[in-house]
Amino acid sequence: MTGKSPRLRSRDRGQCDLGHNRTLTSGLQKTIVAMEVDVNVRNRVEAALMNTFRHPPALRSFRGRRNPSSCGVPFAILWVAMGAAPLLAVDSFEQPPISYSDSRPANAIEELNDRLGSGAARLVFDHSLGYLRSVLDLLQVPISSQTLVFSKTSLQQRHISPRNPRAIYFNDEVYVGFVRGGDVLELSVADPQLGTVFYTLDQAIRERPTFVRQTNDCLICHGGSQTRGVPGHIVRSVYADRSGQPIFSAGSHRVDDTTPLADRWGGWYVSGRHGDATHLGNVTYRKRPEEGDERDTTGLNQSDVSPRFDSSGYLTPHSDLVALSVLAHQTAAHTILAKASFEARMAIYREAALNRELGEPADHRWPSTNTILDSAATSLIDCFLFSGAPALPAPIEGTTTFADEFVKRGPADGQGRSLRSLDLKNRLFRHPCSFLIYSKSFDSLPEEVRRRFWEKMKAVLQGKDTSGKYAHLFPAERSAICDILVATKPEAARDLAPP
Repeated sequence: MTGKSPRLRSRDRGQCDLGHNRTLTSGLQKTIVAMEVDVNVRNRVEAALMNTFRHPPALRSFRGRRNPSSCGVPFAILWVAMGAAPLLAVDSFEQPPISYSDSRPANAIEELNDRLGSGAARLVFDHSLGYLRSVLDLLQVPISSQTLVFSKTSLQQRHISPRNPRAIYFNDEVYVGFVRGGDVLELSVADPQLGTVFYTLDQAIRERPTFVRQTNDCLICHGGSQTRGVPGHIVRSVYADRSGQPIFSAGSHRVDDTTPLADRWGGWYVSGRHGDATHLGNVTYRKRPEEGDERDTTGLNQSDVSPRFDSSGYLTPHSDLVALSVLAHQTAAHTILAKASFEARMAIYREAALNRELGEPADHRWPSTNTILDSAATSLIDCFLFSGAPALPAPIEGTTTFADEFVKRGPADGQGRSLRSLDLKNRLFRHPCSFLIYSKSFDSLPEEVRRRFWEKMKAVLQGKDTSGKYAHLFPAERSAICDILVATKPEAARDLAPP
């Protein structure tokens, strides 16, 4: 330690001393007092946390780590950014009511761990793939979902290169990362209460193989501003050099529904057809392309990616374009779901403490809480209805059975319409409303967030909200989405019913 006080990364940092505002008009006195009490309550929480710095799960420190660049960021850059001082960070999600690291997860991987422990399930080891195929089978993750990333931007970056990409497989909840020759399988899962939870599984023969939860190392990259301040995923498009190392001076693109195809998939392999549209995948770079530069078009419209590396150690020679597109939506939506859940629960928790301090009724609602709850619901609506998503510049097509398998996994209404139906001509989904509306993460949101969500959804789908961010939804599309939701989700049938 340098003798400096550890720095807390918290929404409470930098709160102003409100004492000088006591001269404000009497009509504001109660508000000012409430704000002061709120700050005092939070400060006492911070003080308690400062006294628990010896508790490892609540802390993330770069000090003493053997491989500080394991998330793909050179240690030298981190060291300069931190002013050559070890960083201790206590995030809001490590405090009650979330208590991320201290809380026991409840998700598909934990359920599989329990089955493995009881002998109800068994992982089978393969000498070329380790436990990969068995894990995918037990977690019901389709092989057709395989996507391949060759940039050095993950835990096992020393093994990753254009000749040895990292494979990612996923279903609606679980993500599985495999590196040929790697030490572990990397897994993450959407946990209804904790957002994204991370695990590893040793790629060595074990009598009782077990998924081990990871916090500190993963949260360095997956628990900060890049993931909206909550444990989440990062899908980035980078300009990777011939070794797979991102060219940091060239910048990068966050990939979600709002990212144009032309900016996607740098550092990834892409198999699929996309007409005269372009993307950044399948090639390496010496620098960021400038306007007017001759572009390398050899990576476009590839039927498979096996000519670019030895794919014999992978389950397929594909990195399906449709799977990549669904991955971009799903990872962003999972993170926004987690953020909405965390912020709503923390706001309600703080409000309860404030009401106790001020002697207010337990159900007293503060305007700041309403603002946070409304914001959480709005962010979900915008994400789920693909607000800001550009039209596809050309029709796209994958190279595996992923699209067909994906569509079959979801519920449909009496006319066979489903939120999983793919368009692939002008946009990704035929009915642009996220299929994650059926997820456990959505159903586990605080009731007050879901109520506001359905109120806002009803206003959009019934044409009462005609704001520009929903202009892409024509009346017939709004009606179809409403009909599908009413037919396939009981909560929607209740809340979207006409007056």
